[in-house]
Amino acid sequence: MVAKLPEKEHPKQSFGWAARDQSGVLSPFKFSRRATGEKDVSFKVLYCGMCHSDIHMVKNEWGSSTYPLVPGHEIVGVVTEVGSKVEKFKVGDKVGVGCMVGSCHSCDNCTNNLENYCPQMILTYGAKYYDGTTTYGGYSDNMVADEHFIVRIPDNLPLDATAPLLCAGITVYSPLKYYGLDKPGLHVGVVGLGGLGHMAVKFAKAMGAKVTVISTSPNKQQEAIERLGADSFLVSRDQDQMQVAMGTMDGIIDTVSAMHPLLPLLGLLKSHGKLILVGAPEKPLELPAFPLLMGRKMVGGSCIGGMKETQEMVDFAAKHGITSDIEVIPIDYVNTAIERMLKADVRYRFVIDIGNTIK
Repeated sequence: MVAKLPEKEHPKQSFGWAARDQSGVLSPFKFSRRATGEKDVSFKVLYCGMCHSDIHMVKNEWGSSTYPLVPGHEIVGVVTEVGSKVEKFKVGDKVGVGCMVGSCHSCDNCTNNLENYCPQMILTYGAKYYDGTTTYGGYSDNMVADEHFIVRIPDNLPLDATAPLLCAGITVYSPLKYYGLDKPGLHVGVVGLGGLGHMAVKFAKAMGAKVTVISTSPNKQQEAIERLGADSFLVSRDQDQMQVAMGTMDGIIDTVSAMHPLLPLLGLLKSHGKLILVGAPEKPLELPAFPLLMGRKMVGGSCIGGMKETQEMVDFAAKHGITSDIEVIPIDYVNTAIERMLKADVRYRFVIDIGNTIK
């Protein structure tokens, strides 16, 4: 059987930007999406956030990419069509799709609203859907997904600055809740002040925590405290500062994806403190045992969140007025934006204005 061209695979014509190979350079791409099934919601994409994992994927740094690849899993827009059995959404609703569009619905994780840990979870882009076709992400003009994986965006949230909540937001909200760091009066550290880190500061503050940002860049101090509302700032390379803060934190959300030492972070924790990793360094980190034993400390991890919790997170953000700090860009700026992201030259998330610039 001859493989169908991407634009002939499905009935619904779509247009986006795709990487064609490991160079990761994106360019215009015609493809197609499936017709709206009975449980599907189709929507016009208005904005899509740029996540660091988009860069890993377009460059095949995790070894799982297939091309052509349309990235984007912080997708928001307006519903254009719903299937006959869709119950929760109607045409005109503001909606979003995050990192996943499918799961098995029958394993323990799925039954417990943890589709994000389902072994058969289907990623929003670069994966195989149930029908065997490739999933394409949000750097494109339209989207279709099963209603189970659609998030409602409350009216008081601006669409552009809400898009990054669907990956960056849930990635930090979920561990704060699960590891019990959402109680007022706790002292929470946030390592790294990028797309994830700045959201962690906002959510932890809204949950009532005292928040300290831990960063290698002293020049982010004013920003962290004045703009994002952190209570204090530690330069991780400053031995004296780190020494003074030893044993003061109940938990730390570590958002750094580069190689970095864990030992100094474990030192900042109180007894029974928790160091939670949400960044994904490519090589294994060094984890000494003694600092864990002396103080019964733990190192944990967390990966996005289930659909129920993702909706809860967006509703929490709406209630507390939490959005991402963004720089809105046209689609044809996307390759430059990738270069700037690699230099950490963004405060703190690029969001592509799909609705006005994809033609």
